Amino acid sequence: METPMTASSPKTFLLCHGAWSGGWAWKKMHPLMARAGHRLIAPTYTGLGERSHLANPSVDLDTHIQDILNVIKYEDLHDFVLLGHSYGGMVATGVADRARERITQMIYLDAFVPRDGQSLFDLNEGGREPMRKAATSGDGYRIPPNPPPPDTPPADLDWLNARRVNMPIKCFETRLKLEHGEPQMPRSYIYCARIPPGDVFGQFAGRAKSEAGWGYFELDASHAPNVTAPEALMQVLQEIVG
Repeated sequence: METPMTASSPKTFLLCHGAWSGGWAWKKMHPLMARAGHRLIAPTYTGLGERSHLANPSVDLDTHIQDILNVIKYEDLHDFVLLGHSYGGMVATGVADRARERITQMIYLDAFVPRDGQSLFDLNEGGREPMRKAATSGDGYRIPPNPPPPDTPPADLDWLNARRVNMPIKCFETRLKLEHGEPQMPRSYIYCARIPPGDVFGQFAGRAKSEAGWGYFELDASHAPNVTAPEALMQVLQEIVG
């Protein structure tokens, strides 16, 4: 059954996707965005997805920030919503620092929210050593994907597993450099409430609930709602931008 979409002015969403993934993983969201009158731009970072042939040991967080900044420049984007999912919260925070005058609001979807000088490994210390070991046992610079959420339907699991690729470890090691301090535009956090053991994102949900300038929303979904709960995700996004 289709979920009715409440009317809101058309928005452009620019995606900063998660690790091991790509814009391709947001395939289910494009028709929902279009039905709501919005536009979703879902680029893929260097070294992943359809750009996996560009992977090399120098690819890091700054590479991916520059990827998105170039999309903004060459697509001439203004007054858009910046949406960061998971690792994409690292990327989005860097993008917002350098293109803040073009962004109307930021949405973090079960995402890392770094402060100046922090790396993803600083925010997920439990994952640091296992991931470094995994990179060492492979090609030396990339980490194999974490498994998708356990409630992912089998057909989606096959689709994801055929397309997710190893992630350059430098993306997780790079410390974010903010030139202008914390982003000043309105920010919202969507916390996916079907929480795995060793919840990494609760710390950012707590921050969004306690700091001024944040909207806070919960979604009854696991970590990749763009795959497992697209309709529910679209409703929350509508609520935020409406």
